Amino acid sequence: MENQNAKLLPFYLAVDVSVSMSGAKLAQANNIMPAVVDALADAPILSDKVRFGVIDFGTDAQVRLPLCDLLDENVTLPALSVRGATSYAAAFRLLRDEIESNVKQLKADGFQVHRPAVFFISDGEPTDREDVWRDALRDLTHDFPTYPNLVPCGVDQADPKVLAQLVHPSSGPKAMQMYLMEQGQNPADAIAMIAEILISSMLASGHSMAQGSSGLILPDKQDLPAGISAHSSDDFV
Repeated sequence: MENQNAKLLPFYLAVDVSVSMSGAKLAQANNIMPAVVDALADAPILSDKVRFGVIDFGTDAQVRLPLCDLLDENVTLPALSVRGATSYAAAFRLLRDEIESNVKQLKADGFQVHRPAVFFISDGEPTDREDVWRDALRDLTHDFPTYPNLVPCGVDQADPKVLAQLVHPSSGPKAMQMYLMEQGQNPADAIAMIAEILISSMLASGHSMAQGSSGLILPDKQDLPAGISAHSSDDFV
């Protein structure tokens, strides 16, 4: 098979597009995708190592960019727009469906697939009932063999105590982190900084895979952009 032994790391960007994201925050979220394209264009060998997809969530969740090679000439980047409330549950359910389907297809195409990574950006709290979003989160992270590394990123009015519960894995040698906008930071600027972290992680992970290593690599705390802080899941218990 043509792709046998080739290894891929799927990256998913999940973006809150609820009403509170209107204006500069959503405009900055729309800048993330072309920034990722530019970064991969500067390191084209890495496009053979990573795939990228975008899901947005408001009242519901939608696949806005199916998992793909961003340097494929047939890829058209979507324009995100505001849509209602903030359903974390809808996002978690759609992420599970997409990851399950995408990994199955990639393996059928002959690829080896590393555990997917999800960068989850929100500026507020879930509007679902707590038991509903918790059940959906558990289905994504604990009752799912292909569970992703989940990296929540909070700006503006996002609740650190809620986001801290999304970090997965939350402990052990491969524990993930969450990223938060520091107090006083402009929320739109913070989204641009989170994009820098996402791109840095994609490039570092791709380079690591090219050298025979595996897995998602997050930037060290000292390398984060000013205005963003990194936290473990225990920091807001």
